[in-house]
Amino acid sequence: MSDAFPLGVLDSARAVAQGEVTAERLAQTHLERIEASDGDIRAFLHHDPERVLERAREVDALRSRGADLPPFAGVHIAVKDNLCTADSPTTCASRILEGYLPPYDAHVVERLRAAGATIIGKTNLDEFAMGSSTENSAYATTCNPWDLERAPGGSSGGSAAAVSAGMSAGALGSDTGGSVRQPAAFCGISALKPTYGSVSRYGLVAFASSLDQVGAMAYSVADVAALHDSIAGFDPRDATSLNREATSCLAAATAPAEGIRVGVWSGWLLEQIDDDARAAVQASRLALEDAGATAVDIDLPHASLGVSVYYVLAAAEASSNLARFDGMRYGARASGKGLVATYEATRGEGLGPEVKRRILLGTHALSSGYYDALYNRAQRARGAIRSDFANAFASCDAILSPTTPSAAFRLKEKSASPLSMYLADICTLPASLAGLPAISTPASLSGDGLPMGVQLVGQFHREDTLVTLASAIEARCAIGHPGGETR
Repeated sequence: MSDAFPLGVLDSARAVAQGEVTAERLAQTHLERIEASDGDIRAFLHHDPERVLERAREVDALRSRGADLPPFAGVHIAVKDNLCTADSPTTCASRILEGYLPPYDAHVVERLRAAGATIIGKTNLDEFAMGSSTENSAYATTCNPWDLERAPGGSSGGSAAAVSAGMSAGALGSDTGGSVRQPAAFCGISALKPTYGSVSRYGLVAFASSLDQVGAMAYSVADVAALHDSIAGFDPRDATSLNREATSCLAAATAPAEGIRVGVWSGWLLEQIDDDARAAVQASRLALEDAGATAVDIDLPHASLGVSVYYVLAAAEASSNLARFDGMRYGARASGKGLVATYEATRGEGLGPEVKRRILLGTHALSSGYYDALYNRAQRARGAIRSDFANAFASCDAILSPTTPSAAFRLKEKSASPLSMYLADICTLPASLAGLPAISTPASLSGDGLPMGVQLVGQFHREDTLVTLASAIEARCAIGHPGGETR
C-alpha cells in the first residue's frame, strides 16, 4: 500500500482480508491524510479518530482469530452530514441543527455498518443540500483538492473532496439535482445517482422528497458500483422505496460494452457548454466506440426547461419539508416574546440566506393565485422532460453528455448571482426530474489542468449499463488524481 495515497473501497477490503495491511494501519493512513490536508480543504465537519482506530483494532482482532470478515471490513467511508448517524452529530451544515445528535442511523448507514465499513467522518455540504459549490455551509467553505482556489461543487462537495484527496476510500452523498455528480466531476472522481426509489431515503434529511436520492462516490467506477450494491434495496420505512431485486453493478464493471447504443446529447446543450466540456464528450464518445458501443446523436428538446422546473418544484418541496425546523422539537432555539416570535427568531438566526431564498420561492409557488401558474405548470413541464427521455431511449440504451458546462469555477465567482450558480446544474437536472439513474466519471482535463467529467443517463433500474459504459471510459481516459499518483 502507498501511504501517499490510501487504497480505495475494493482494494482496502481485499488488502485487509488477505492480511496485506492491518485495518489499524489503513485507518492511521486515512487519519494522517485528514490531519495533513483537511486544514486547507475542510471536507469534514466531524470525525472521531479514536473511534475509527478502535473499530480498526476490532477488525484486526477478528482477523487474528480467523473469523470471517464482512465484505467491507477495514474500509473507511465518509458520509455527508445530512445523513443521520447515531454516534456523531448531523447538522446539515446549518446553525439550526448545530450539535444535533440523531437517535438512529440512516438506512444506508445501517447497511454500510452491516457490511463492516467504518464511518470515518461527516462531510461538509451546502446548507440543507441547497447549493452547487459548498460555499453555503454555515461552518466552512470546502476547497477543491485540485486547486484550493476553486469550488469542489455541491452540495456534496465535502464528500467529493474527501475522496479526491485520499481522506476516505469512498463516500456517500445525496443528489437532488446533481449533488453527487457535479462535485464528482469537479473533483475528478466518479459518482452514481440511482433510480429514484432504489436506495432508501430513511434517515436522509429531506430537501425535495420527489427528487432526493442517496448516491455512492469513489475514485473508481468499480468502487462506486460496490458501494451502490451495498446500499441499494427495499426498505419498508421509506414509502418511496421500490420492492424489486437489484442487478449487481459490481459485476457490470467488467462486462463488455459491445452492442450498447449510446445517445450523445446535442442540440440546445451544445450552446450552453464550453470547449473543455465538448472535448470531454468527444473523448468519451471515441472511448465508447473503441469499446464496441455504438454512438448516435439525440436531443432532449424540453431539457432547456430543467432549471426553471427544478427551482419551482424543489423549492416548493423544501418550503414544506423545512417547516419542521422551528426550534420546538430539536435543534437550536432562539428566544422570543411568544410562540410566533420564537419561530421567527429561531428560523431567522438559524437558517442561511440560500435556504431562506428557496423557502420563500417555494412558498410563493404554492400560494393561492400562483399554484396553477407556477407549481402545476412546472409539473406538466416535468412530464414533458420525462417524455423526451422515453423517446430518446427508443433509439439508445444510455445518453452521454457533459456533467457540467465547464470545469470547476473559482470560489466566490458565482456567489453574487444565484441564477449563475443555478445554471451550473443544467446538465444534471433533467435526469433528476425524470427520476432516472445517472453516473459521472472523469474523461479528460481542461486547458487549466482540471478534471472534466461526463455523465451517462440510463433507463429505469439500468445502473448496470451505466457502470459498464463508465468503466469503458475510465479504462481509456484515466486522468489520475490531485497528487499525481495512481492507485
